Amino acid sequence: MSHSAMTAGSTGDSAQRAHAVSFALFLATFLALAVRITVSPALLDRVYDYVSQGGAFYEKIHVGTYLLVLLVPVALLSRPVFLRGEEIVKFRDLVRFTGLLGLLIVFLVGTGRAGAIGNLVDTYFVAGATGLILLAQNPSYRRLLGDAVILINLLSAAMGLFEATTHVRFFPYSEGEAAFRPIGLAGHPLTLGLLCATTMAFVPLTAWKPWVRIAAMLLLFVATAAAGARLALIVATLEVLALVLIVPWTSLSRPAERKAKLAVLILVTFAGAALFAVLAAGGLLSRFSEGLADKNVLARTNIYQVFDYVGWQDVVFGRDITEITRIVNDKLHLPFIESAPVNLTFQLGLVLAIPFALLVAWLILRLLRRQPRTAWIGTAVFLLAALSNNTLSEKTGVVTVLVVLLVAYLEAVPGPPARTPAGRPRTLTSS
Repeated sequence: MSHSAMTAGSTGDSAQRAHAVSFALFLATFLALAVRITVSPALLDRVYDYVSQGGAFYEKIHVGTYLLVLLVPVALLSRPVFLRGEEIVKFRDLVRFTGLLGLLIVFLVGTGRAGAIGNLVDTYFVAGATGLILLAQNPSYRRLLGDAVILINLLSAAMGLFEATTHVRFFPYSEGEAAFRPIGLAGHPLTLGLLCATTMAFVPLTAWKPWVRIAAMLLLFVATAAAGARLALIVATLEVLALVLIVPWTSLSRPAERKAKLAVLILVTFAGAALFAVLAAGGLLSRFSEGLADKNVLARTNIYQVFDYVGWQDVVFGRDITEITRIVNDKLHLPFIESAPVNLTFQLGLVLAIPFALLVAWLILRLLRRQPRTAWIGTAVFLLAALSNNTLSEKTGVVTVLVVLLVAYLEAVPGPPARTPAGRPRTLTSS
């Protein structure tokens, strides 16, 4: 056998092995993401003490988080990783984010405040780790993972509509409620509404046929209403208008685009009015019967009165969240702390909560750099809905979903070239 034939054969074998490893990593990432997104706290709590009192410290971390974090070294070291342009910038930003957050977690553990790290690991650290895993894969697999997350949310929306119609849930839900609300795969009605509203803006980034994208967005919108997530429904309505008016239609000239958008806007207005009439007739808008300022909204504003019952040291340096919850129960007669700012203030103290909030805001802005307007709209919807309650201070997979959607549809647009110490441009690789 000639040397050239041996070389060609070995090269082909190496390529096949590389493809097999990449495909295996894609499947492993999909399975880990599915576990993290779809296994709710109430469901996981039936296996081990995830959210209930007691249990070892390692039981307070979601099994999906363990899987995703373990996949990071596999994704980065199992085969070469090629990044270019904006991908390099995003990769470095995610490394900085996870590194700084890791230092904060180590500091909290070292100072005897390990109880405050649960949501940091389960909500934020794993989101940064997942972004690194996606960037370590080629753009086609990356987009497939984004499509897969959207499909999971569509399945959750369909399940939510079924639950709203039959008043039968697929999975356990342990919280008390005045009226039945669906949860789908999200684990909580508000989370279902948040994910449906956020996902709507990312559906146009898929390569699906136009009618499929329109049907998917309609399903997500109706599911947002069915979830009883009022603010999510309000911002989702504004989101539809923003997607029509703000997102450019590059296939048309400027005058033709204005005419087409005006026609679509008129159509959406009339169709939306008819849809809201149908939703109201079906009882899916019953959460608006008491207006916007009902007892739930008041609970999320009255919670700030808790600062009247604590000292400045508790605010600046933090305090055991169990004691704060007891104050909220006894003094304010509220069952929960439904405010992410209040939760994070006492969990971390202002000295750490402010830098942490700035770090998260910095990462989101960096991930949005050079992204299409739909991604900006979806992220704005996410933040408006999530900050209206305690979602961002709880152990949840919604931040991971947002990071996946922002990274999955990232085009390898030209960015400032990475440079070696000698000043020569290079492509970032990992092997």
